[in-house]
Amino acid sequence: MCDVMVHRGPDDFGGLAHDEVALGMRRLSIVDVAGGHQPLGNEDGTVQVVCNGEIYNSASLRAALQARGHQFRSRSDVEVIAHLYEEHGVDAVRQLEGMFAFALWDARRHRLVLGRDRFGIKPLYVAADARRILFGSEAKCLLAGGLDPAIDLQALHDYLSLGYVPDPSSIFAGARQLPAAHVLVAEPDDAYGRVHEQRYWTLRGHVGRDERRSEAEWRDELVGTLRGAVESHLMSDVPLGVFLSGGLDSGSIVAFMHELGVHPIRTFTIGFEESSYSELHLARKVAERFGTEHHELVVRPDATTLLPRLVRHFDEPFADSTAVPTWYVSELARQHVTVVLTGEGGDEAFGGYETYRARRFAALYSRLPRVLGAGLVSRAVQSLPVSHARASFDSKAKKFVSGAYLPPAAGHLWWMSMLHDDVKAALYGDNNGTGASSQKALAATVRLYEALYRESDGDDLDRLQYIDTMLYLPGDLLTKTDRMSMAHSLEARVPFLDRAVVELARRIPSSLRLHRRGTRYVTKYILRRAMTGRLPEEILHQRKLGFNLPIAGWLAGELRDFARDLLAPDRIRRQGLFDPRTVERLLAEHVERRQDHSRALWALLLLVLWHDEVLAASRATRPGSAAGSAVSMEKST
Repeated sequence: MCDVMVHRGPDDFGGLAHDEVALGMRRLSIVDVAGGHQPLGNEDGTVQVVCNGEIYNSASLRAALQARGHQFRSRSDVEVIAHLYEEHGVDAVRQLEGMFAFALWDARRHRLVLGRDRFGIKPLYVAADARRILFGSEAKCLLAGGLDPAIDLQALHDYLSLGYVPDPSSIFAGARQLPAAHVLVAEPDDAYGRVHEQRYWTLRGHVGRDERRSEAEWRDELVGTLRGAVESHLMSDVPLGVFLSGGLDSGSIVAFMHELGVHPIRTFTIGFEESSYSELHLARKVAERFGTEHHELVVRPDATTLLPRLVRHFDEPFADSTAVPTWYVSELARQHVTVVLTGEGGDEAFGGYETYRARRFAALYSRLPRVLGAGLVSRAVQSLPVSHARASFDSKAKKFVSGAYLPPAAGHLWWMSMLHDDVKAALYGDNNGTGASSQKALAATVRLYEALYRESDGDDLDRLQYIDTMLYLPGDLLTKTDRMSMAHSLEARVPFLDRAVVELARRIPSSLRLHRRGTRYVTKYILRRAMTGRLPEEILHQRKLGFNLPIAGWLAGELRDFARDLLAPDRIRRQGLFDPRTVERLLAEHVERRQDHSRALWALLLLVLWHDEVLAASRATRPGSAAGSAVSMEKST
């Protein structure tokens, strides 16, 4: 199980095996390089822990534990978990600040404890049956441990809807992801084993309650809190740098590192030959402003070589195309540093997505009579010619009018969807029995969004941000950053997901996150105000772009033959998941520029590759399996 994830920790291997438990660890040495060999334990060795990640408040925890008589044998931040558990048991996790996935064995109580950080920055997969519990940082660990690779139909549908499989699900029917901010405890209970999970933190309950404070007061507190988060995330005994996209979030991290006296600041960015998709000039402005040691690379991805490598690192189907530039920028950074800071989490915390503005406009648009808004205007918009340009007007307008009359949660899902329900229903057909389950599956993703919308507190914006923090952030953004960085043995840290930053952002009035200025809505308004004077004006007023790819144009151009080969009817028929005629139609309509199906086609491309590179390969290596045999499919309960 450890051998298949050497990329996550090439520096060291550690393990222990007792009658009841085996723990293994692949270590990327960052803090206490020489002395932090894992597992790490308490004084008598009855508590042992392995942990992937960093505990940023370990220094203060260590001092308090030493004052109570605990003896430490290393400088590692991980060792505090063992001693803290001695004091507080399972509740020790509540005191940890950082990104982590850990496994702790309590020999006295015959108890296993698995824990994951509050936002799901670090992954943790679990498979349990009557005989054993398997767990690991990647699904490939569980496959190596004997997990049967059967597809979970609901997870497959969620992937087609969202482009990723949200926790606690996994694409594999026998496995699941431990949700963010949860611990799993397995221990004896009379004659029977007992396994239970509990949540130790929630974003719910942190919405501000009419605090009478000025904008300047909120701004000043934000500056101090975010600077403190960046400072805590600098903990390292090895070189570190920053992924610099040219946007507000990564630029803010560089600005605070400069204020904290970090030198040199190493920054890394990726560009593309298509000028409208390249942000090299914006990244350079930040680099020049702060005198960073700047590294940049213009890439022309070799999809036929790269994409199979990507799907093998993700283990599950994953359709966010920005994984490609994240791979390249990670590869670039690893040539110079072992740790990078990234800007993930800023949009979820401070209201940075265009979808939030779209929902505000949709609330106004939906006041139009349906015969006009959903009729005449909609037909006119849908007749616009198809463009494959970045964030083209026609694609945004068509998306907007099609979802404007939906309620908030369903409307938000509409904006985020890779494939809409009519396309998925056509794809399913009656293949492998998926057609019989499709209607339930079609409704389940909507119910997930609606349930999270109801679970949240606050106003409409608070609730949409809650959905994205619970689903899109861990399922897509953090998964992408973790897998692509760790593929190159590079650790990525996210200061915007420091608990103090997130809880403060939640308290800040929503009108200061998404701020109305006349007929416009300014995203991340309070963060822009906080960084005024710190960042170049062009960065402060730049709309969100990110590491995007010109997928629509590529699929109709240079990747057309590659897509035709991967989505050929014979291959689709052999895999047995979808109707080949529907797949063929989607590709033809896109290539002929009758529709922009780029998101749907990309999701299908990655799924087909995943099927062959991960699923079929895993089944072929199982005892008694024959290569090319049909995959089994199950619906999880």
